[in-house]
Amino acid sequence: MVQDASALSHGAPATVAVATASKSKSPSQVAQTLKGMAAGFGWFLISMAILLALWAILCATFAKDLPTPLVTAKALGASLAHPFFKNDDGTMGVGNLVIASLGRVFMGFGMATLVAIPLGIVAGLNPWAKKIIDPIAAVMRPVSPLAWFPLSQVIFRSFGSGATPAAIVGTIAICCLWPTLMNTAFGVASLPADYRTVAKVFQFSPTRFLTKVLLPYSIPHMLTGLRLSLGIAWLVIVAAEMLSGSSGIGFGAYDAYNNGRLDEMVATIIVIGAIGLILDRGFDWLANRLDYEKK
Repeated sequence: MVQDASALSHGAPATVAVATASKSKSPSQVAQTLKGMAAGFGWFLISMAILLALWAILCATFAKDLPTPLVTAKALGASLAHPFFKNDDGTMGVGNLVIASLGRVFMGFGMATLVAIPLGIVAGLNPWAKKIIDPIAAVMRPVSPLAWFPLSQVIFRSFGSGATPAAIVGTIAICCLWPTLMNTAFGVASLPADYRTVAKVFQFSPTRFLTKVLLPYSIPHMLTGLRLSLGIAWLVIVAAEMLSGSSGIGFGAYDAYNNGRLDEMVATIIVIGAIGLILDRGFDWLANRLDYEKK
């Protein structure tokens, strides 16, 4: 408690008071990190080898119309060779499709974050607010994006030609709102009573309590919620674009299926999975950088 009080009196986050200053890694630590990365990459290659083997067996037995890994690899290579083309008929390369989808994903994710974090803080601090928000989240969280998209189109119908893009963004926002909200509320509510007591003793203003105690302590929980929300946003964009018939990576996969280009469809699915992996790993890296407890 004394240590926490000393830390708070100097305006430092309570969770950082016990952390040592960051130091450069020793050669042994660097070697251990590289060894861990190599081991992780090795297991990744083993996993991909198993997946490709199962895929090949499936193509040779039950689903002979499914493109083989080799055929799909050729289609993927052709797509990646010219990813940013755009024809007069509206068709475009996979790079343009990914950019269009990512723009909508980050817009919807950003809107959800701006709503979820303040609401989560309020729900974590105020039991009455939590009792009001919890039932709403419990009812709306399980609803499929396939149900939210038509409703969003009705809501944004006044946008005219921009109704469909707005409906996609709105669907993403409503679907990825809940993990961030719930994890933020949990992190705020789990703040130890000792931290609140020390803040009162040193007469912290509400702003200082929020920025120096509450947010630093809750950041790991918030980041977990944000990571889950970003993953959901990437899942939702594919479904929404398939329904909307507009540009984007989801539409690209569905359009390839409708035109009988199954190799392109599977290649697009691989791109979707790869982008999802990059987003997840990138956010994991960012979370580790921002997590006070891991510094």
